[in-house]
Amino acid sequence: MQVRQLTQHRIIVIGAGYAGAIAAGRLARRLRREDVTITLVNPEPDFVERVRLHQLAVGQELRPRPFTEMFAGTGVRLRLARVTAVDADRKTVTVTATDATAAEELTYDTLVYALGSAWNTHDVPGTAEHAHDIAGRPGALRLRERLAALGAGQPVVVVGGGLTGLEAATEIAEARPDLDVALAARAAPGDWLSPKGRHHLRKVCDRLGITVHEHTTVTAVAADHVTTASSAIPASVTIWTTGFAVHPIAQATALKIDTTGRIEVDSTMRSLSHPDVYAIGDAALVMGPNDKPLRMSCASGVPTAWQAADSIASRLTGRKPTTVPLRYFNQCISLGRKDGLIQYVTADDQSRPAALTGKTAALYKELVCKGAAWGVANPTLAKPTRRRSVIQGPTPMPHPTAANAG
Repeated sequence: MQVRQLTQHRIIVIGAGYAGAIAAGRLARRLRREDVTITLVNPEPDFVERVRLHQLAVGQELRPRPFTEMFAGTGVRLRLARVTAVDADRKTVTVTATDATAAEELTYDTLVYALGSAWNTHDVPGTAEHAHDIAGRPGALRLRERLAALGAGQPVVVVGGGLTGLEAATEIAEARPDLDVALAARAAPGDWLSPKGRHHLRKVCDRLGITVHEHTTVTAVAADHVTTASSAIPASVTIWTTGFAVHPIAQATALKIDTTGRIEVDSTMRSLSHPDVYAIGDAALVMGPNDKPLRMSCASGVPTAWQAADSIASRLTGRKPTTVPLRYFNQCISLGRKDGLIQYVTADDQSRPAALTGKTAALYKELVCKGAAWGVANPTLAKPTRRRSVIQGPTPMPHPTAANAG
């Protein structure tokens, strides 16, 4: 027979990006406060809109979003600290408070791992020493200061022709038309886009005066240039945007991970090796349509947070978790403040012929960004919710794959 939980179930969420913050808030709205403690561990006291960091880098001011306001009245406890280790066998998280040097162990009953991803230099010589990143707020602020110090005509090179590189290059070129902005990409920038999307992207680059070096691999970065296989491109500032790397902590745990360090999970976001751990966002290896891993993005991370929070709440309250298929609908790209590109895609993220461009697309992208931030503060999307009681049932069966996990 199932009975009410006598002691509070300890839930720890590590990382407060889009996925982690949403998971913590959604759990708080699904479970009775008397039955659980929900602790959100993050080194910063406010939410960072990662999808707007290219705007921060060019000097725009972003609206502050303190967690104390976001989580007011929910029962979520914010712990300002850096995570330095996770012991998935002992069920502990080691943290160091931002205002202290001594480490402390926190014990959990359920862990939500949402440490996300960061800058990936791919070990290209000179990148760590001389290039800038916009993968996090500290990097974006350093780049902001450096760009502000540049005089007219100085060269800026953005390395990487993916979403981040396109947004960074166009934002800088629009905000600072006095600079000589170049984009270097291994293939053609936006080569995955539909013909209409690629055509519009070329038009925008031409209009903004961006020099495009396509099919160009940067092999080294120096203080005043980048080196390619055939030449050197002048660069007073180099911005490196060639992808993300997951936080390395998972690699030092007993959690089952893939070759990139992402935690392998089932359809409920539960670790394949440790049933008390759920991984979400960029940290998780989540399979989407056609058994393709979801790419690291806000579009992928938010649904995984919903799924994990609902799965945890269901299991703790004695109900069977339900799963929702994860799929894509579009890719939203800012091309400065006055232009944009919405590329419609298939469920598995392949470009369709249709694309929305221009000012309408810029407005669409702005609404998406505002909606994403609103969704962090409203993790159940303003729908009425019922806080259910945690129950204590028979000893749970082992996770079906735990015994075979490596």
